[in-house]
Amino acid sequence: MDNPEEAAAFRDTKFRQKRKHGTWREVPAPELGHVVADTHAHIHLLSDPALSLARAAVHGIGFVCAIVDPVEDGWGTFDQVEVWKRRAASVAYEIEPSLQALCASCPHPKVPALRMAVGVHPHNATGYTDELERALAERLRDDKRVSAVGEIGLDYHYDLSPRDVQRSAFRRQLALARGAGLPVILHVREAHDDAFAIMAEGGFPEAGTLLHCYNLGPDELRRWLDAGCYVAFGGALTFKKADEVREAARLVPLNRLLTETDAPYMAPEPLRGNECGPEYTVFTAEALARVRGADGSPEELEAFLGQLYRNAVGLLDRPRA
Repeated sequence: MDNPEEAAAFRDTKFRQKRKHGTWREVPAPELGHVVADTHAHIHLLSDPALSLARAAVHGIGFVCAIVDPVEDGWGTFDQVEVWKRRAASVAYEIEPSLQALCASCPHPKVPALRMAVGVHPHNATGYTDELERALAERLRDDKRVSAVGEIGLDYHYDLSPRDVQRSAFRRQLALARGAGLPVILHVREAHDDAFAIMAEGGFPEAGTLLHCYNLGPDELRRWLDAGCYVAFGGALTFKKADEVREAARLVPLNRLLTETDAPYMAPEPLRGNECGPEYTVFTAEALARVRGADGSPEELEAFLGQLYRNAVGLLDRPRA
């Protein structure tokens, strides 16, 4: 939505595409038949996190990994996440009254399970100090809520932090992840050679590596797959000119394939331009099933989505080793 007033006007479960002259067209939600996971969402940046989580509950999003950058965001998400979830449970009944009958035996509808990934984005690497590292290390011990280090990596497109500073922060956070036994979620843009070399220096973390928001072709992807990485696809997979991304998605082993949104960014087709929330994962999941040829029957689709969901919770919602 273009502004909070527009967003507030649609407190319901529907998806809408913005048209000319301030009009909107309703877009039917995909009927998937299985829960799906959003492995990367900046929940705190949404205009109404509780409403989005409520919509996610209605549309079958079973798990969300919320991204927290202590330099840019502070630690407020840790304080707010339970508040958002409680509000979401109430809002879900408000926007979908039928849930009351469906869940008559439980006090609240089931909002998505939610864990957090914590790390300093390469844009903010200049803010990575010894003091912040100590605070980050302490947060990583919160094994009930924190399940990964991320998003971390290198971004040579914007160069909002000097490249040597980005590389230093990246190495230090990789060391924290290895020490904590946690997977890492990578942001890499126009820096894949350096990022891969740094990952290889100390070895890819045993707990796993997730290449977030993959939007390149198959050639770059192959070495990351050979290194055992998980790969997450978001809205870019659905874009009309993203044939290379779809080609890359066909290469990923099924047991390392993931869905995400990067909320509130990169809403999928046909909803580009909207604020993207975790509930939008259903459109990417549908597109990914189609790309992989897993949509031939309801049973085939359910089996495919079931594997993707197990991949997500197995990587990002598992008990610490």
